[in-house]
Amino acid sequence: MTLCLLSPSRFPRGAVAVASLLLASGFVALRGAEPDTTSRSIYHADWIDLNKNGVRDPYEDSRRSIDERVNDLLARMTMEEKTCQLVTLYGYCRVLSDPQPTEQWKQRVWKDGIGNIDEHLNNSIRCIAKGATREYSFPYDANAAGLNETQRFFIEETRLGIPADFTNEGLRGLCSDSATLLPAAIGIGSTWNTELVRAIGGMVGAEAYALGYTNIYAPILDLPRDPRWGRIVECYGEDPFLVSSYGRQMVLGLQEQGVASTLKHFAVYGIPRGGRDGNARTDPQVTPREMVDLHLEPFRVAVQEAGALGVMASYNDWNGAPVATSAHFLTDILRDEFGFRGYVVSDSDAVEYPFSKHRTAAHYREAIRQCLEAGLNIRTNFTAPEKFVEPLREAIALGEIAPSLIDQRVAEVLRVKFVLGLFDQPYRDPANANTVVRSPEHLAIARQASRESLVLLKNDGLLPIDPSALRRVLVVGPNADDGEGSISRYGPSNVDVVTVYEGIKAHLGSAVEVVHARGSEIVDATWPESEILPTPLTSTEESMISEAVEEARQSDLAVVVLGDSERTVGESVSRTSLELPGRQLQLLQAIEATGTPVVLVLVSGRPLSINWADRHVPAIVEAWFPGEFGGDAIAELLTGTLNPGGRLPVTFPKTVGQVPIAFPSKPAANAGQPKSGPNGTGFSRVTGALYPFGHGLSYTTFDYGPLELSASTLDLSDDLELSVSLEVTNSGERAGDEVVQLYLRDEVSTVTTYDQMLRGFARITLAPGETRRVTFTLSWRDLSLLDDNLQRMVEPGVFRLMVGASSEDIRSEAEFTVATANLEDNG
Repeated sequence: MTLCLLSPSRFPRGAVAVASLLLASGFVALRGAEPDTTSRSIYHADWIDLNKNGVRDPYEDSRRSIDERVNDLLARMTMEEKTCQLVTLYGYCRVLSDPQPTEQWKQRVWKDGIGNIDEHLNNSIRCIAKGATREYSFPYDANAAGLNETQRFFIEETRLGIPADFTNEGLRGLCSDSATLLPAAIGIGSTWNTELVRAIGGMVGAEAYALGYTNIYAPILDLPRDPRWGRIVECYGEDPFLVSSYGRQMVLGLQEQGVASTLKHFAVYGIPRGGRDGNARTDPQVTPREMVDLHLEPFRVAVQEAGALGVMASYNDWNGAPVATSAHFLTDILRDEFGFRGYVVSDSDAVEYPFSKHRTAAHYREAIRQCLEAGLNIRTNFTAPEKFVEPLREAIALGEIAPSLIDQRVAEVLRVKFVLGLFDQPYRDPANANTVVRSPEHLAIARQASRESLVLLKNDGLLPIDPSALRRVLVVGPNADDGEGSISRYGPSNVDVVTVYEGIKAHLGSAVEVVHARGSEIVDATWPESEILPTPLTSTEESMISEAVEEARQSDLAVVVLGDSERTVGESVSRTSLELPGRQLQLLQAIEATGTPVVLVLVSGRPLSINWADRHVPAIVEAWFPGEFGGDAIAELLTGTLNPGGRLPVTFPKTVGQVPIAFPSKPAANAGQPKSGPNGTGFSRVTGALYPFGHGLSYTTFDYGPLELSASTLDLSDDLELSVSLEVTNSGERAGDEVVQLYLRDEVSTVTTYDQMLRGFARITLAPGETRRVTFTLSWRDLSLLDDNLQRMVEPGVFRLMVGASSEDIRSEAEFTVATANLEDNG
C-alpha cells in the first residue's frame, strides 16, 4: 500500500518552541489566567512530558517508530482510558454544553481522555439555530485559540495527556463559520477537473489545519444511482471511475496539509431501496458483482492509492448484515484487501441500529460487541459519550468483550493520532488562521469551482446574450435572489452568497435595468402530496405568477431561476418525483407564454425531469448549488464572458419511471420496445435519457481526430499498458473547454460486462483554431473484469475504444486485441 500523507511543510516537527507558541497563541488569554508553572513545565524544546513524570517515555519520543510509541502508550493505559479512546464527544451546542473546559469536565467520562471531538466550535447552521454566538468561532484566531484551549485540557488535565482528534465536516468547504464556501459536491463532480479537486482538498485541509481541526469527514464516495435519493447533492457522480478519480485527489489534497481524510459512507450506502432516505436507511438493492465493480471501487482507490486515514461505516445493511457489524466489510475488505491502516468511525446510530432497527442484536451491549469485533473503532453519535462507554465497560466486565480486542481497536486509533503528530504538536498558532482561512488563493479556487461546475444543457442560439441589445432583464423564480441553497450543514455557515439576481445586476451594470420577481415558492402548500395529487393554485400563487408575467412582458429577456432548496433535496429528503416541485413549472410556462426570450437556470441538487422546458425553452443551464460566487459565474456564462465547460456526472431521466437509468449500464438495460417482428406489439413507454452522462455544451465547437494506439495487440506477458491518443481542435470562434472522454467496451467476455466503461477524461482549454494532442494510458486493471468467482482477471479478445464529448456523443473509435489471458490480480 502506498501511504501518501503529509507534506514537509505541514508534517508535525515535534514540540519545538511549543512553550513560546502557547504564550503567543492567544488561547492562554482566552482562559482568563496564566497557566501555572507546573503545567507549563511539561513542555520541553523537542518533546512534551504528557504523563507529567519528568521522564521522556517512549510514547513521548518522536525519534521512535510509531509502532514503538503505540505499544508503549497502550501498556500504560487503564481500561477506563482505553474505552474513552473508542468514542466521540460531539462539540459545543451539539452534546457539549460548554464551549471551553470547566471543572465539571473532571467528573465526566472524558476525564480519562477521548477518541475524537466532532464539530467543536464550528458554529454550524444547527448551532446558529440554537442561538450559539460566534465568540469562539470567529474571527479565525478565536476559533483556533478555542480549539487549543480544549486540546490543552486533554494534554494537561488527563493522566497520560493523550490528545483528542478534532473532526469536522468538509463537503462544501470546511464546516466552520466563515470558511471558504464551495459548490455542492455534485457541482464539483460536474467540473471533470481532477487538478481542481486536488486544489479543493488542499484548500479545505489548509483551513482545517490552521484552525486546529485534524480529521475531515470528506469526501463522500457513494454512487447515487437513484436520483430520488436526497443525498445525491453531496456526491460527485454516479460512475465509479469518475468518483474514484475525484476521491483520490481529494484525499491527497487534504492529507498533504496534515489532516486526516475520513471517507463516507462505507459501504453500499448511496442506493437505498426506492431512493428512500430517512429512517429507511437500509436494504440496498445491489448484487455482489455490482457492489465490487461499482460501489466499492472508489473506496479501494482512496485507500490503496491515496492512503486515506479514516473511514465512516454506514448504517445500512447489505445481504442481511448491518455494515457496522460486518467483518466482511470492515476487516476482510477494508483492512485485509484494501490495506487500510486508519480508524473506522460509525455514522450516527450505526452502533445503535443493530439493536434498535436491524434487530440483529438482542441488546445494546451485544450491538457494541458486534461492531468492535467487525472492525469499528469509534462510536460517533449525537448523544453523550457515557451512553456508549458505560455499557462498553459493563460488557468488558461481564467477559462479553475481550480486553485484547479493546487493545487492538485502541491501537488503531492511537496510530492515526501519532501519524498526525498530535502527541508532538497538539496546538496551532491562531495568528496563522487569519492569513490562511479565506485567503485570496482559496477564494480563487472557490470562484474557479463555481465557474467550472456550470453545465449548459441546451442552447438554441439564445446564449450568449449581447448586453448591448438589452434594455431590461427580469430575473425571476424562487432561487433568483436566494443563496440559502448553497449554505449547508456540511460547509461554512456564515458566508455571503452572490445570488443570480445580484450577479446579473452587477455584471450588466447601470446600462441595463435588472428587475426581480419571486414568481413562486419552491414548494406549494400541500407538497409533497401535490406530487401525486395536484391541487389548484391558491390566490397568492396566482398573484405571484401574474406579477412575474407582467414583469416579463416589459422585459427583453427573462432569466427564470428554479430548482431545489433544503426542503426538496439533501440528507433525509428523498422524493417520489423528479419534476420541478411546487408551482415552478406553471411559473415557467406562464413566462414562456409571454413571448419574451427565456433562459432557464436550475439551482438544484438532483437531476430533474424538465421535459417541457427541454421542448420549449431555448436555453437551459444546470448550476446545481454553485457556491458563494455562483451568481457571478452564472452572469458570466449568460453574457459569454465565461464559455461553459462543465459536463454531467449523472444521467437526467425523462421520468422517474425510468429509474434506475444510471451510467454505466448493461447491454439493452435501457433499450426501447420492438415495433416489428414476432414480438413487435407496440411502444408503451418512454425510453432514453433526457440528458446523458457526460453531456454538456459549449459556445464553440471541437473536432476530434482519429485514435492512435501504441499497439493493436497486447500480450499479457507484458505489463499491459496501452497508450491512446488523438488530436482535438477548437474549430469555433471562441476559446473554450472541452472534456474529452474515453470509454471502453469488452466485445466478448465470459460474464456480461457494461456497454461502456469510463476509462479516462481530460478537461482541456483551447483557443480558436488551436489543436492539442490528448493521451490516455490504459492499464491491466482498466481492461479487467470479475469472473464467475468474483476474481479479477483480463480475458483475451477484442476491446473497443470510444472517445467523445459525452457517453452518447462518440466522435472517434478504434479496436485492439488482447492475445493471452489468465493473469490474475495479486494486489
